[in-house]
Amino acid sequence: MAQRVCIIGGGVIGLATAYALVRDGFEVTVVEARDSLGSETSFANGGQLSYRYVAPLADAGVPLQAIGWMLRGDSPLKLRPRLDPVQWRWMASFLGACRSSVNRENAGHLLRLALLSQSTLKSWREDDGLAGFQWRRNGKLVAFRTAGSFEHARKKLADPQQQVLSAIECAALEPALVDTPFVGAIYTPDEEVGDCHGFCQQLAARLKASGRCEFRLGQAVTGIRHANGSVNAIELGEEIMAVDQLVIAAGHRSPLLALPGLHLPLYPLKGYSLTVPIGSGHRAPDVSITDYDRKIVYARIGEQLRVAAMVDIVGFDPAIDPERLALIKRQVRDTFPDAADYEAAVAWAGMRPATPSGVPLLGATAYRNLWLNLGHGALGFTLACGSGRLLSELIGQRTASIDLNGFNHRTA
Repeated sequence: MAQRVCIIGGGVIGLATAYALVRDGFEVTVVEARDSLGSETSFANGGQLSYRYVAPLADAGVPLQAIGWMLRGDSPLKLRPRLDPVQWRWMASFLGACRSSVNRENAGHLLRLALLSQSTLKSWREDDGLAGFQWRRNGKLVAFRTAGSFEHARKKLADPQQQVLSAIECAALEPALVDTPFVGAIYTPDEEVGDCHGFCQQLAARLKASGRCEFRLGQAVTGIRHANGSVNAIELGEEIMAVDQLVIAAGHRSPLLALPGLHLPLYPLKGYSLTVPIGSGHRAPDVSITDYDRKIVYARIGEQLRVAAMVDIVGFDPAIDPERLALIKRQVRDTFPDAADYEAAVAWAGMRPATPSGVPLLGATAYRNLWLNLGHGALGFTLACGSGRLLSELIGQRTASIDLNGFNHRTA
């Protein structure tokens, strides 16, 4: 009888892990506290599959820059200090990671995982016929408003796949950039875009059809039972469900499930998005765009423009802040006034589960059958397929597809 793996979390990370496991012959149970799948952080994220531009937020100069941001009313970052030791520990670790050498090392780890994720999704699309989530290879421009930020990016550029474009070259590539304030951009032609929620629904449909995946929706895990260095069951209220192998992929709520000695340094970074319909008279960008200086991303997903922005370190409240939402709308209209029907925009906020370093917690723990797939921050959609594949390889005791240095946090 095939070994059964229980996954806590039905977002893009948990579903991609389940899909990889089922592909490899495992029996899987996905437990999700909500009544639907892919409905929290995976629901309306930025949509960019940004494989080559994966530098962590923590970098040299960021603390000073963040102070400047917080003194402005239009800052992309908002910090609300709280009487919360979790927040202060996370911030202290984040500051410790704000060094150029640490950033380069962590960016290397993320790039390794991102390229594996890109090849894994390619395999799932081409070999399995996975479709129906508005996937396109449309390329990406990281665009700069100031000569200083543009020059800094040019100096750091080391990837031969990326190209430096002037403002004129940007407008020739993407006509929506005509008469915008950008002075230049870094172009990556093989970046992709897709609907993360649609991707989750397609994975769920394949998993249901496989006959090897059970979904337990609307059931919150209230505890994990363990003995002698292994986990043996999860508690679903009054119900006790035995487990052979257990994967925690519950996003920013995962620390609530931590076992003795298992430290999960996660904190939610609230982000916002607008989903805006594109009509026949609009001029929406077809290439994905990241406004580097304002930290806003734009991605055309079918006949909608997805706009995502903001890093709010404000606690665990997912409610939309009207002032932050109004700021995004003003900045988007200012940059692309004719891109879409902004009056019909649908707003959303999500809690991105982030580690201080920006590198996810991926792999084994000191509990023999407990695994982590957590902390992907704003790169959950980008890294999901590769992360799921690695978990399946590790649980199946096979050689991992990439070097796991930097990911295998044995935190118990």
